[in-house]
Amino acid sequence: MTIATTAVLAIVHAGLAAAWVGGMAYSLFVVQPKLKKYFAADQDSREALTTVIASGNRWKVVGLIGVIALSGVILLLLNHDHWQLHAVKGLLLLIATGIFWYVSWRHWPQRVFATAAELPVLQRRLILLATTMLGLAGTAFALGVLAEHL
Repeated sequence: MTIATTAVLAIVHAGLAAAWVGGMAYSLFVVQPKLKKYFAADQDSREALTTVIASGNRWKVVGLIGVIALSGVILLLLNHDHWQLHAVKGLLLLIATGIFWYVSWRHWPQRVFATAAELPVLQRRLILLATTMLGLAGTAFALGVLAEHL
């Protein structure tokens, strides 16, 4: 593979990883608090808008994770330096992906069909899961940057 091709692959890999981390951070620290504040007195409307915002995104994120993983494996095959850091990075991303699977295919259906009394627990759980996922993906991203600077 040429240096230019490797560079493009690295840009795609790091760029999509940054997009995933940035999107999670924006949702967690900007969108969710604004929705909570704006719809403080109208829980049903908040849930409706949250569902609309989340609708149709799971397959986009699955594709994003797939490209991050595939490009990471190819980059690792091209350069074995610091493979231990990349192995830890891969494990963190695998755990984050597992949490994403849980949120997408278990948590959201529970939340959509939840009663008003069940919603606060599910909302707090999503914040915890999203924070954990962000921490894992952010740490993996940082490990990738560290590996390139060692």
